[in-house]
Amino acid sequence: MDCNYREKEKHKKEMMAVQDSMDVLSGKWKIAIISSICYYNKRRFSDILNDVVGISNKMLSKELKELEINKLIKRTVLDTQPVSIEYVLTEHGKTLQTIINNLTDWGIEHRKKIIEE
Repeated sequence: MDCNYREKEKHKKEMMAVQDSMDVLSGKWKIAIISSICYYNKRRFSDILNDVVGISNKMLSKELKELEINKLIKRTVLDTQPVSIEYVLTEHGKTLQTIINNLTDWGIEHRKKIIEE
């Protein structure tokens, strides 16, 4: 019984970790925004807006702020005319690159599977 209890506690912690991850990455846009920055290393606001089909300026701004608060991206104001903002993944954000690559691979295979059936 003791072993079973430890196993249950371990799984509870794992499920909490999944929930924590989903809390940070959930929503329609966050993964797409992170992917845009991930694939190009650095992106301006307008570049991300073009990459993420269907997102509004207001929503992109909100999502970028949340990603910055969660220390996944870094925002840099460039001294240009007009002023440009550049976004890069932080070191912590770069830890998501494997997940993004895995999602990409899975998505490609999933699309093939759905189309062939």
